[in-house]
Amino acid sequence: MIIQSKQVWVSSTFIEAQLEIEDAKITGIYPYGTKPVDKDYGEDRILPGMIDIHCHGGLGFDTNDANHEGLRTWAAGLPKEGITGFLPTTVTQSEEVLTKALINVTEVVDEGYEGAEILGIHFEGPYLNAKNKGAQPEQFIVTPNVEQFKKYQEAAKGMIKVITLATEMDPDWALTRYASSHGVCVSIGHSGATYEDALMGIANGANSMTHVFNGMNGLHHRTPNLVGAAMRCRDTYGEIICDGNHVNWAAVNAYVTAKGRDYAVMIDDALCAKGCEPGYYELGGNQIDIRENGSAYLHGTDTLAGGTLKFNRGLQNLVEKALLPFDWAVNMVSLNPARLLNMDDRKGKIMAGYDADLVVLNRDYDVVQTYCLGKEML
Repeated sequence: MIIQSKQVWVSSTFIEAQLEIEDAKITGIYPYGTKPVDKDYGEDRILPGMIDIHCHGGLGFDTNDANHEGLRTWAAGLPKEGITGFLPTTVTQSEEVLTKALINVTEVVDEGYEGAEILGIHFEGPYLNAKNKGAQPEQFIVTPNVEQFKKYQEAAKGMIKVITLATEMDPDWALTRYASSHGVCVSIGHSGATYEDALMGIANGANSMTHVFNGMNGLHHRTPNLVGAAMRCRDTYGEIICDGNHVNWAAVNAYVTAKGRDYAVMIDDALCAKGCEPGYYELGGNQIDIRENGSAYLHGTDTLAGGTLKFNRGLQNLVEKALLPFDWAVNMVSLNPARLLNMDDRKGKIMAGYDADLVVLNRDYDVVQTYCLGKEML
């Protein structure tokens, strides 16, 4: 199959080009008009497929539900917003619930599914700081434990790729060191870490921060805290929710400008209610409300519990509301998460030899078509 556009994103610029796709790979890139094509997208933009590394669910399904069909339905729906790869993300719960959730993901992967590719699992909790729990159920928060985590990773068949951990609660940073030395990105989050605590976590293997500004102590000019570390430590990754509710646009701009174009990662922190109507839902056993602004809150409070942002709209927000350079914004949804996952040798770029994960957007950021491993998904 050959597709073409006058706006193909290659190495941080647009070129007029054709993409040849065979066996889920981009096998060749040629000047626009070189060969007969199967699809000409004209002025619509062809970008690398988007990668969501922190999403709990959607279309009525939550990762903790441990339901095969729910996960399949969710994966099938994600390409509609330009997502071609994702990490189903857990919420703090009992060992029994979390183990079932991990096994469910592995079984769906083994049995097969359609839609966005499951690239691994994001294990958010239960090793958090109760003082910064946000919407995570406090009764299931426990002290980081290497032996317990080994059991979780065994249940996941090695699919846990990211763990959100309050490293200041990790005795002797044992789990931080273990996970990071075994191919798991340790992301500091739901944490009361001071700036100095954060640096020690990084020194012992942490390489990211979870939803920067949320679930952590804020920046103060005399006590920078974890937000200050996220901005200052430029060669660590940092997620940020870009729906305008979790973080003010000026703060998004300030954070990403400090972090740079290569290490900021956009997430949606999506919940089961994404793609559903506003109303009452559940997260980790806690009742949550989805309000008209699209975000979730613990029932009867103003405590944010996640969002329902569509990824194509998040990209638009980064450019038009946070006023970031287009190439920085594209990196945040494609190359940077691929690099964080150590998959940037095959994902996150449009290049010959890379996976044919692509999204076609019009000028209004509407999704025209998505290709997941070369398959049309819309």
